[in-house]
This record gives sequence, structure tokens and C-alpha cells, in this order.
Amino acid sequence: MSITYAAGFQTGTAIAHRPGGSRRRNLALVVNKGPMDTAVGVFTPNRFRAAPVIWTSRILEEGRAGAVVINSGNANACTGSEGLDQAKAMAERTGRNLGLPAEQVAVCSTGIIGHLLHLDPILAGIDQAAQELSTSQEAGEAAAKAILTTDTCTKTVALDGSGWRLGGMVKGSGMIAPQLATMICLITTDAIVEPDQARRALSEACRLSFNRIDVDGCMSTNDTVLLMASGASGVRPDPVEFQELLSQACGELSRRIVADGEGSRHRIRIQVDGAGNEDAALACARAVSGSTLLKCAVAGEDPNWGRVVASLGTVPVSTAAYDPDHVDVSFNGVKVCQGGRPGQDPSLVDMHVPEVHIDIDLGHGDSQATVWTDDLTHEYVTINADYHT
Repeated sequence: MSITYAAGFQTGTAIAHRPGGSRRRNLALVVNKGPMDTAVGVFTPNRFRAAPVIWTSRILEEGRAGAVVINSGNANACTGSEGLDQAKAMAERTGRNLGLPAEQVAVCSTGIIGHLLHLDPILAGIDQAAQELSTSQEAGEAAAKAILTTDTCTKTVALDGSGWRLGGMVKGSGMIAPQLATMICLITTDAIVEPDQARRALSEACRLSFNRIDVDGCMSTNDTVLLMASGASGVRPDPVEFQELLSQACGELSRRIVADGEGSRHRIRIQVDGAGNEDAALACARAVSGSTLLKCAVAGEDPNWGRVVASLGTVPVSTAAYDPDHVDVSFNGVKVCQGGRPGQDPSLVDMHVPEVHIDIDLGHGDSQATVWTDDLTHEYVTINADYHT
């Protein structure tokens, strides 16, 4: 199940490559049939924002949209005014097919930076996708596949609320850093949700999910998370339940990005407890998740806690106050560092598992934060050495 799990949504896909290119479907069109047209987004903070990000963030200021068109393979980023014209052209063509004004169509792109789109096949693909709109599970799965780039698998979610549904899809596996990740994410719901509530809920859900994953420390130009609500269930959800399910969906999707990290073999959960406040805990978790040396150690199945504390030590006292002599570090439940000194024998740690848990106790307070990352392998280097940017 994916974006068509929620009532009121249709999707179609198409091959939108230039002649002689790949025959893989790389364009997805998602349409909200209503009766509501709530649509909100969270976007990359990168200053080099791609043309579709600029377009979509502008048209969603009122919190309304009836459709989104997504292409993969070309990010339409760093393409100047011509790129913005191309994003607008995609919205106009979609609107023409659906009877919507261009300002009611969100646009997302992902792929290579610094190239204008081959626009003609994309526009033709929009026409094709509009003719194939469906509410079927198969159509939702095809859309999740069409938005992929270096991903090795689709990433979807489907959840049930009290009389309403939520579905979602995301792409992303590399160029992933805190403050969103290199991804396009669309979440749909048939609940009755007004724009203000949707914005607050999506912002909070992203704060605890997509903003807390880190594959390689690299921030993209195109990151977009969209939430669309059709209201087709006729149910106005309890705000707490809606927040919980939306946060759960974003959490599941974000962890699937980490699980599909380019060339990775281990997911790594870094949890910092005992901090004076959440910001301090998060700063420490991010410092550890950004350690290339630690990621290499995990790839080699080495519970090298020295690389953890060395990274912790880079966080300024003004950001996170703690006493190094009170810090504990555990790998998969084995306390290999106690009070800033050697603890249990690292050979006791089972690293032959796909998910490694690194737990850090700063011994300075009651706040905590969690960041997800993965290991760094030869395959990651190979993929990104061969990927033309």
C-alpha cells in the first residue's frame, strides 16, 4: 500500500526520458479528488534551492493544491530562470490535463544537479500519466517506483486512524544529512485536516524523523516533504491521534531511507540520554553520526567507542555541558565505556547484526535525542564515484 491507501487520491506514471534513454517509468502524477484540497510542505534549507522547490513552496503558501507531479533522474537545480520556467511548464501541463490552474499543482524533481530538463518527453509523460490515473494498489506501488534514483527498493507506508487512513511514499538513499534528507516524500490522508493543523503536524513529524537521519552528511537542493488531505473519509481526526500517526509514518519512512543507504550494510541508531536539554542531546548525537571514522568502524564490525567519545568531545561546552568522566557508551547493550574509561570487553558486542544501537549517557540531565545513520562501505564510494553530478 502507498499513497492510494487514503481515499480520494489517484495516481498515474509514465516514461518521460528523452528518445534513446531508459525505458523505466520516471514520472508520477498524484491527484487529490477531494472534497478538500489541503496541501502543505517542508523543504530543504539549502540556499541553492532547486526550481521545483521554489515553485512549490510559493504555491503552497495558502495550503492548497490539487495535484503533484514528480520526475526522477534530473533535479532541475541550479538552472536559473529557465529552470523555474520549466517547473512552471510542468505545472501548467498538469493543470491543463486535470482542469486545474497551474498554481494548484506542486512540482517535485530529483536527480542530477545543474542540467535543464529534457522538457518535451516530460510534458508528454504528464499527458500519459493523466490518462492512466487509478486508485489501485498497483498504481500506488508504480508511483513509489517511478520516483526512485539510486534507491534499491521502494519505501512506502500505510496506517489506519479512527475512521481515516494515511499513506505515503519516499525516495532517498544517498546525499542524506540532518535537516531533511535527499528525498521526495508525499504523504496522503483522507482525514479532514485544515492547512494550519497540517503545517504544524508535518513540521513536528519532520523534526523528529527526516531531520534526524544522516547517511553521509550531505544536504540536497531538492528535499521536499508534502502532506495532502482529501477529507474523503468525512472524519475530522483527534489532533493527538493525527500527530501520532503522521509522526509514525515519517519515522518509518525516514528509517527506510537509512536502511537503503547507498552501499550500507548496517543501520546505526545513536541515542543520547542524560543531557541538560534536547538541543544538547541532539548536537551530541549529530556529532557522533557525522563521524566518518565511526561509520567505517561499524562497516568493519568494530565497536570502536573511542571514535564515539572523540566526536562527542567536539561539541562545545556552550552547546552541551557534561563531564567526560561521567559519560557512558554502549554498543548493542554492552557498556564498552564507563565514566569516560574502558568498560566491558568490546569483544562481547555482537556486531553481526543489521542494526547497531549506540547508546550514550552524558550523566548531566534528563533530556534525550536520537539520530539514525548507517555505515560507510566501499560500495558507497563506488556508487558516488560513478554517479555523474
